[in-house]
Amino acid sequence: MWLFFALPIVARWFFYTQPLSRQYRAQWLNGIFLHATLFATGGLVLFYGDIQHQKTSITRQNTAGKVILVTIEEPLSEKKQSYKTIASVQAVLFNHALTKVSGKILLYFQKDSTIQQLHYGKQLLLYKPLQPVKNTGNPGCFDYQRYCTFQGISHQVYLKQGEYVPLKIKNENLFRKYLFSTRAQIVALLKKYIPGTKEAGLAEAMLIGYKEDLDQHLVQSYTDTGVVHIIAISGLHLGLIYWLLMLLCKPLASRPGGKLLQPLVIVAGLWLFSCIAGNSPSVLRSAVMFTCLVIGAHLNRKTSIYNSLAASAFLLLCYNPFWLWDAGFQLSYAAVLSLAIFYKPIYNLLYVPNKVLNLLWKSVSVTLAAQILTVPVSVYHFHQFPNLFLIANLLAVPLSSLIIIGEIILCVAGLFPLIASGIGYLLQHTISWLNTFIEWVGSLPYATMGNLQINGPQLVCFYLLIIAMAWWLLNNRNRGAVLSLLSLLFFIVFRTVEIWNTRQQKKLIVYNVPRHSAIDVMVGTKYFFKGDSLLQQDILLQKFHLQPCRLLHRVNNTFNPGNILGEKNFFRFGHTSFLVIDGPLDLSRFYPNTPVDIIILSNNSVIQIAEVSRVFTCRQFVFDASNAAWKVAKWQQECAQMGLGTFSVADKGAFVFNLY
Repeated sequence: MWLFFALPIVARWFFYTQPLSRQYRAQWLNGIFLHATLFATGGLVLFYGDIQHQKTSITRQNTAGKVILVTIEEPLSEKKQSYKTIASVQAVLFNHALTKVSGKILLYFQKDSTIQQLHYGKQLLLYKPLQPVKNTGNPGCFDYQRYCTFQGISHQVYLKQGEYVPLKIKNENLFRKYLFSTRAQIVALLKKYIPGTKEAGLAEAMLIGYKEDLDQHLVQSYTDTGVVHIIAISGLHLGLIYWLLMLLCKPLASRPGGKLLQPLVIVAGLWLFSCIAGNSPSVLRSAVMFTCLVIGAHLNRKTSIYNSLAASAFLLLCYNPFWLWDAGFQLSYAAVLSLAIFYKPIYNLLYVPNKVLNLLWKSVSVTLAAQILTVPVSVYHFHQFPNLFLIANLLAVPLSSLIIIGEIILCVAGLFPLIASGIGYLLQHTISWLNTFIEWVGSLPYATMGNLQINGPQLVCFYLLIIAMAWWLLNNRNRGAVLSLLSLLFFIVFRTVEIWNTRQQKKLIVYNVPRHSAIDVMVGTKYFFKGDSLLQQDILLQKFHLQPCRLLHRVNNTFNPGNILGEKNFFRFGHTSFLVIDGPLDLSRFYPNTPVDIIILSNNSVIQIAEVSRVFTCRQFVFDASNAAWKVAKWQQECAQMGLGTFSVADKGAFVFNLY
């Protein structure tokens, strides 16, 4: 990559040594060299930003038997069975030698009284080896390992009392400490004056992006109706902050030095809010763009929305190139670009003389314009489309704006308890009305079109179709119509190939669902599920672990395969047979040396591998995630002594086997 970086620089130097006439005729070469340099720069930033390529990274250290010095980087958040935080690693101590290391890790603490002394900046000595962050390995599921890697996190550890020692020394940044303190004060204020858990949780998320108290079922309703963007801090929130700052700083313009002080105060206020809100990609994108807007206005120059958008993306990706794969980053830029291109053409389709109706039509135009470029990437990541997004947004967007302004007023009025209580009461009822409306829209028939699946090539064809149609309709170019038809044709071809592959598939999948047994057999577009009853009753677990895999393989109907040998847990598909042992099994009922390809052990079955092997001739033993770790280790030891193949789902991820 360094070579690829140097070559275009040398080529550009040689280009500028040529006569001006040659430079003019070969300007396109200069453009190629410039883009090659930028591409190589991006590759280098990406390479050195990867924690695995850093010489001092914790990923290059074996932490077994070593003491690890870490610093807590953010306040602890409470989970069901533990407290969670992120820590940075400073050093590893072994045999009285200290080695400096870098990287971030996830810390999980057992709930006890010692947690109260743990806060941002606190340094700890850990006496427990770190474990690498792993995926469940379930096909189609969220890639948690990659998500953590993009954030610079490679390891995790669960700590009980006695496995760590807090030090008296602190390693804290005063500005970050101020941000965390301010954030905590705002959350406490909102909880104090806004009654209702769901209402307070939504208020925290809408104002500063604090999502620890959000009701998950409520979030699902907002997602299903296409208004989840009002929860994520984005341009809507920064726009309101910008408007309030402009209003408050207006008197400064008429005072000496005010013309210079006004933009500084506005920019400082925007970035302070962005930092308090968590510095997510969508927040930073908005902050950079509004900063360009403020500077342009101060210099009496108009800013180009496209240049501002490109500049903000370039700067953010230089800061963190892994944001390019972040769904929030992609949706944020797609929405703003879509508004810039399509809002005016859509709005100009109708002339509405009535001011109230014109305001309504503007809102409709904004909502429709934003959907055009966000729909493909939204379907690609989340596999659904909110059919009633227009109805939901018409009320949710203006009402959420009023709620955010009300929350800001509440924070200012927090010094006056009586006034704050009144504002909190109004906010609680307003948020409750909004939640009720969104939940009602989400419950309507056909509110959401689910089970949508497009792959990478289909996503590209989708965007080519939109671009070609926009070129045709907005610029009256007939070539756009031809290109749009070609894009549609390729989309259909890719779709047809995928459907054909789906009809040919025959798979056995043993899912990695902690403390649960879950098995799917997929034949064509149908599947057969074998698992414990608790998992079948837990809709959220199914949606997180099972549904993405079924959606990826396009299976949507169930079937009953029957069984062989009169056993309910003995199955055969084609030439492959497998046995599920999830409880006591009377081996005397089987003939010795009964052939079976795969034996799946689950639910900590009380059984010996040697006894099973005397009855069944098996190629592969699979231990699912419902078994205890010590039980799996014992079985693996027995199999190793007998030379039998094993697969531990909890250690290696989901077991996927192609039936034949």
